[in-house]
Amino acid sequence: MYAFLEGALTYKSPSLLYLLVNGIGYEVNITLQTYDRIQNLDSCRLFTHLQVREDAWVLYGFADEQERTTFRQLLGINGVGAATARIILSSLTPEELERAIATEDTKTLERVKGIGAKTAQRIVLELTGKLKTVRNNSTSDVQHNTTQEDALIALVNLGIGRSVADSAIKKIKDASSLSVEELIKQALRAL
Repeated sequence: MYAFLEGALTYKSPSLLYLLVNGIGYEVNITLQTYDRIQNLDSCRLFTHLQVREDAWVLYGFADEQERTTFRQLLGINGVGAATARIILSSLTPEELERAIATEDTKTLERVKGIGAKTAQRIVLELTGKLKTVRNNSTSDVQHNTTQEDALIALVNLGIGRSVADSAIKKIKDASSLSVEELIKQALRAL
């Protein structure tokens, strides 16, 4: 419902803040990672997630979109609610979580308060291959060419696997001289 909120910080704690936006004060639940990034600021932009429950509407805020995306992916796991997802992201950065999942390191997840062995295994099982951080979203040399990177992201968003899309882009001759649109069209033909 709300993509982000931007305004003045009127109250800050490690788990909660009040954000004044055009005369309206929003109570926003945050992670420790977000608190670390905003604790010295007077105003900020938070990417938000609104959880509508039977007894309350709860707003969660994140310093960057990557953390919000990871939060939402954690919510999709059976047995992981908003409070647990928030604790996980307070204990681990999205990059650390991705690394733990990629290496199937359930012990790192079990060190998070409230996460047992079965939940850690379920998180690893369900998120393997799904978490891609913004800083490490490609393991190929495409990441240094913004046209090719934009085309790769577009192809992945169309539902094409990252490795398949990357291979298709690499097959195109003179890919660096093409526009993003033309590169996407040729990559789709190359599939």
